[in-house]
Amino acid sequence: MEQILTAVRGFDGALVVSPEPGGDFPEFTWGSAFFYFAADGQLPQNVQPYGTIVVKNYPDDAASALDAPDRWRVNIHVDPATFRELTGEEPRRLTRPRDYAATDSVMPHPVYGPLGWLAVVNPGERTTDTVVQLLREAHDAARARFTRRRS
Repeated sequence: MEQILTAVRGFDGALVVSPEPGGDFPEFTWGSAFFYFAADGQLPQNVQPYGTIVVKNYPDDAASALDAPDRWRVNIHVDPATFRELTGEEPRRLTRPRDYAATDSVMPHPVYGPLGWLAVVNPGERTTDTVVQLLREAHDAARARFTRRRS
């Protein structure tokens, strides 16, 4: 996990938000990380993160079994072509059964897959480089959206 957090922190304009106890974020987010493009270093308003790391099950999202010890999941928003390339399916037409608890495997997010999100539980030797590359691409896309909005 630290390797991925370090990589994202190294992206120009990246903001990594890591909710902790006592902060403004709900308890179920504590220990997770949310990735944004933020040229000014401030949490953007009305913008979703382009990627996250979650360390426990969220309400209505338990398929990855993240409450078990030493389990975590990276979630990344990708463009439709990348989604198709990595899953073999269209985001809004997911029909294949999947083991969402499988580790080191790129797959649609168990809840947000239809919206173009990919997920990897415990990235390892097979997927860490892919995850970092996908996060880089998602970061660059978030930067492009920011630039378009400012123009």
